[in-house]
Amino acid sequence: MTKETKAQIEEYIAYLLANSSAEKPMWNKEMIRQGKKNKWNYIDGCMITAILSLYEITGEEKYFDFAKEFIDFFVREDGTIRTYDVKEYNLDNINTASNLFFLYDKTGDEKYRKALDLVRTQLDTMPRTKEGSFWHKDIYPNQVWLDGLYMAEPFYMRYETRFSKMEKCQDVIHQFKNVKAHMQDPVTGLYYHGYDESRKMYWADPVTGCSPNFWLRSLGWFSLALIETAQATDESLYYEKRFLISLMEDLADALAPFQSEEGMFYQVPDKPEAPGNYLETSGTALIAYAILKGVRLGFLAPRYASIGERAFDGIVKKYLSKNEDGTLKLSGICLVAGLGGKQHRDGSLEYYFSEPVVENEAKGVAPFLLAYTEMIRREGNEDAV
Repeated sequence: MTKETKAQIEEYIAYLLANSSAEKPMWNKEMIRQGKKNKWNYIDGCMITAILSLYEITGEEKYFDFAKEFIDFFVREDGTIRTYDVKEYNLDNINTASNLFFLYDKTGDEKYRKALDLVRTQLDTMPRTKEGSFWHKDIYPNQVWLDGLYMAEPFYMRYETRFSKMEKCQDVIHQFKNVKAHMQDPVTGLYYHGYDESRKMYWADPVTGCSPNFWLRSLGWFSLALIETAQATDESLYYEKRFLISLMEDLADALAPFQSEEGMFYQVPDKPEAPGNYLETSGTALIAYAILKGVRLGFLAPRYASIGERAFDGIVKKYLSKNEDGTLKLSGICLVAGLGGKQHRDGSLEYYFSEPVVENEAKGVAPFLLAYTEMIRREGNEDAV
C-alpha cells in the first residue's frame, strides 16, 4: 500500500466522520433514502466496528470518542437501547451489540454490560428451524440466510464464552453445521444466499430448499462469521474451533478461482460473463478483511494473504476516487439485496443486478476500512521483521 493510498484513505475517513453523527450518519444510505430517523441497526454497527478497529491500531482518541458518542446515543444508563425491540426478532439487530464488549472493557461502565445482557435475551426466544438454526428474521419464517450467521453468531459465541461458562457454545457450532449441510454447493464449494427449510418460498429449490444463486456479499458476511466466531471460540473447544477454521479454508479455496484479474469479485461471483454483472465493493472488501484477519490470527496459511491484498488493491484502483469538489468517494456498492418480501426478490441473476449501486454506503465502506486496518497491521509486521 503506497503512502499516497494511505493518505487518501485517511482523508476519506476524516470526511466521513466530520459529516456523520448517530442521528445523521452519511454512510447509512438506506435511512437517508427512506427519509426516516436513525435507529439501532447493523449498518451503523459495522461502521462503529471499523472505527474502533482504527482506534486499536492508531491509539487516536478521536476514533474512540466518536464510537462511544455514537453508541451512547442509543444505550441508556439502565442498559435499555433506544429503538431496539427484542421481540422484533431480527438477527441484524444483534450485530451492533458486538461493539459493546469493547466499550465495556475499555470503560467498565455497567450500562454496556446490561445492554449486552438485554441483546442476549433475544437469542433465548428467537424463532428457529426444526433443526435448530435461527430464522433470519421473524418476518422470514423457516429461512436461514448467510448474512445472519455474521449478524448473530460471533456475538453469541463471545457472550457465552465470557459470561455464561460456554453453556451454549455448541449451539453456535450446530448452526454452522446446518449451513454446511444444506447451503454449500458440492460442485463449486460456494454457499447459496438463503435456505428455506419449509421449501414453500417461490425462490427456494423444491429439492434443496436453497435460493438460485450465490450472492457475493452474503459470502463475505459468512466468511467473516467464520473468522470472528472462531476467534471468539475458546481453545478448550479444540475441535469446534478447527471445524470453523476448516470451513473458512475451504471457502477461501472455493472463492479463489472466481477472483477477477482486477482482484475484485463479481456481484454473482460464478457468473462473471452474465449481462449486467459487475465487480462489487462490499462483498470483495468483506472477503479481503476476513482472509487477511484469518492469516493474521494464524487460522489461514500465509499464502492466502495474496487473495486479500489483491482484493483490497482492486477496490482502491477501481472504486476509490474523487468527486468534482475534491472530496473522496467509494463506489460500486450494492445498496441492499435479499430474498422474498414485498419486492418479490426471487434470487435470480436479474434481481441481483437490478438493485441500486451506490457510493459511500457503510456496507461497503466499513469492510473496506476494516480491510485497511489489516493492511496496516501487515505493514507493521513487515517493519518489525
